[in-house]
Amino acid sequence: MRLLRGLSVALMLMPFLAVAEPLPSWNDTGARATIIEFVERVTDPASDDYVTPADRIAVFDNDGTLWSEKPIYFQGLFAIDRLREMAAEDEDILSSDVLRAAVQGDLAKVAAAGEAGLLEILATTHSGLTADTFIAAARDWMASARHPGTGMAYDDMVYQPMLELLHYLRDEGFSTWIVSGGGLHFIRAFAESAYGIPPHQVIGTTGKASYVVTDGQPVIMKDPSIFFIDDKAGKPLAIEARIGKRPILAAGNSDGDFQMLEWTTSGEGPRLGILIHHTDAEREFAYDRDSHVGRLARGLDEGPDRGWLIVDMTRDWERIWPGR
Repeated sequence: MRLLRGLSVALMLMPFLAVAEPLPSWNDTGARATIIEFVERVTDPASDDYVTPADRIAVFDNDGTLWSEKPIYFQGLFAIDRLREMAAEDEDILSSDVLRAAVQGDLAKVAAAGEAGLLEILATTHSGLTADTFIAAARDWMASARHPGTGMAYDDMVYQPMLELLHYLRDEGFSTWIVSGGGLHFIRAFAESAYGIPPHQVIGTTGKASYVVTDGQPVIMKDPSIFFIDDKAGKPLAIEARIGKRPILAAGNSDGDFQMLEWTTSGEGPRLGILIHHTDAEREFAYDRDSHVGRLARGLDEGPDRGWLIVDMTRDWERIWPGR
């Protein structure tokens, strides 16, 4: 009887219990209001803009959108550490200027080499092992490596406001996907533990691979060359191939995400495009038009006229990192 009375009291009090506000690490600015208003519109069955849960698809870039990307993409730092280990055993693998710069720790030169330089480093360090072995190596690195500037673990450099957005969307019936120029297997190594996004909802740049049977055991072996680059116009192509539906929300931070936001927001019905603008040199990094990594120019110029939300990290985010 006591249990029943307690349950009855709890039920009576439920209408008066405070409901936690969404996005608590976002400042009370127009950015937070725009996101909440959009989510409420598409999830309210009485709204003309109601979207069924099956079509509530949200896609997110990773580098610079869900976690940091300076001084170079974190996968590049992982690859450089692997390259040093490999070069210690065989210096002949350092066959180009960018590979030698990477081993010497010249990150400015690596960044200046752009996508081509990074792909050369990745091709050298990410092949010749199974997909499972590679994922295990990436997890081991993540557990011990530290960022050269902040001294933080890399998976601690995820953005608390974006974690809250992911959770908020899933609580409201959205499926959340990563669509990144980063490597598929590298992101799969941490996406579920860091973001709550399972491996099958990760889309990324994919290297060529082979199906090999060794000692009676079939494995997927990573080959040296790139099969598909999931960047720029490649992102809508990958979304169509993997998801099969146009998202209703897309978030990125660079011009590499432009086509993904363009594809998402050009569909019929309610749509939301979000660009994270790195303006906070004190708490994180400030960069846009002139950056070798995460360059944002066209998005700043055209995004507002397209109705995209430009999130200013300094103004719109109360804090950057979890626990800080």
